[in-house]
Amino acid sequence: MPKMKSKRSLMKRIKVTGSGKVMRQHAYVSHLAANKTTKQKRQLRKSTLLHKSDYKRVKFLILK
Repeated sequence: MPKMKSKRSLMKRIKVTGSGKVMRQHAYVSHLAANKTTKQKRQLRKSTLLHKSDYKRVKFLILK
């Protein structure tokens, strides 16, 4: 049986750090920015860690 491939759509959206944690981008940034405060928009620009409850699902998809 051949090796399983990683889900490329997910690989484009996340980054695995050196220690094995998974970084992701925030949602709610793409439009309707006029309704958001400057602080909110600034904090949404930064990437954040993936929640621990999602690790099992993501680990299977990226196969690392």
